[in-house]
Amino acid sequence: MCPPYDVISDAERVSLEARSPYNVVRLELPHGGDDRYEAARTLLDAWRDGGVLHRDAEAAFYGYRMSFRDPTGGHRQTLGVIGALHLEAPGRGILPHEETTPKAKTDRLELLRATRCNLSPIWCLSPTPGLSALLQPPNHPLERATDSEGVTHEVWPITSPDAVAKISDAVAANPVLVADGHHRYETALTFQSELDGDTAAADGPGAVMALVVELADEQLTVQGIHRLLVGLPHGFDLPGALEPWFELAPGGPIDRSLLSRMEEAGALAVLTPETAWLAWPKANVTEAAKHDLDSSRLDVALAALPEHEVVYQHGWDNAAAAVVSGAASAAVLLRPATVAQIAAISRGATRMPPKTTFFWPKPRTGTVIRELEC
Repeated sequence: MCPPYDVISDAERVSLEARSPYNVVRLELPHGGDDRYEAARTLLDAWRDGGVLHRDAEAAFYGYRMSFRDPTGGHRQTLGVIGALHLEAPGRGILPHEETTPKAKTDRLELLRATRCNLSPIWCLSPTPGLSALLQPPNHPLERATDSEGVTHEVWPITSPDAVAKISDAVAANPVLVADGHHRYETALTFQSELDGDTAAADGPGAVMALVVELADEQLTVQGIHRLLVGLPHGFDLPGALEPWFELAPGGPIDRSLLSRMEEAGALAVLTPETAWLAWPKANVTEAAKHDLDSSRLDVALAALPEHEVVYQHGWDNAAAAVVSGAASAAVLLRPATVAQIAAISRGATRMPPKTTFFWPKPRTGTVIRELEC
């Protein structure tokens, strides 16, 4: 198994490939050669024909539990169900909450066209109370593995007609929110539109594999996705350029405690090669922002800067390291959106900026692969 494609660095991809000739990262992030997507299809066929992958004898939902420790050391879990989610235009039974970028959608579409498989589940949230209670795992789940971050992943099939019906009804009772996987969901819609209408059956390209988790604080851990600013002019005074939008003050040492200081102060953090600053939004940037979110307020301020590239980065330490190494001119650390904010915005007419939320831990690619009948 491997993490989702969009959080795997080049170095991690190399490490995952070195662990095993059968690591699914070889399908999720194919590379090299004249046609890397065709290479992924050829490898997938070889794994199916060679018995590396096992096709289940009957259709099933799959219970999926991630168990971990939160930053305070407490035990937490995320419990959900993997199944085929019927495709609908966003805004009806499916509620997206973030904008997407074209490049990522193109990549995922080419991979879907070549493999005719959902290699990883999108992650959706259901507001139906009691969904978690329908997913209690057996004493001995079918498969269990612990990843490099110490998260234990467990999966088991659910085939009882009564259980399947109750879970289906619970998920169908309310529109679901796309938490993670907006690009893959939109890719699935595009792929469906490319096929003839009579092939878009609910068990084929007319659905997408999804992990559905109850929309509840106890089931979810949301982190911020930070911004690296790349290519600003040499010697550019970033704190001075942000002053029309933010009140700035020295932020103290750049370590894990900076995140706590941000939360306590209600501020963003700006990292330059010289120091860290806490940044409090001024009234004008709050009024101009589309949402009451750090990402929306920062978008307003960044639009006034000289030409530069914004790179999305999870992990405060990764963002700080990019500034220290010179890979980024500066970084801005953002506070995460709350579960309540995510739910409220998803019901509105506008979406959050791209890469506003980072749900953690991430379901692993390779636990379940869904073949499309087309």
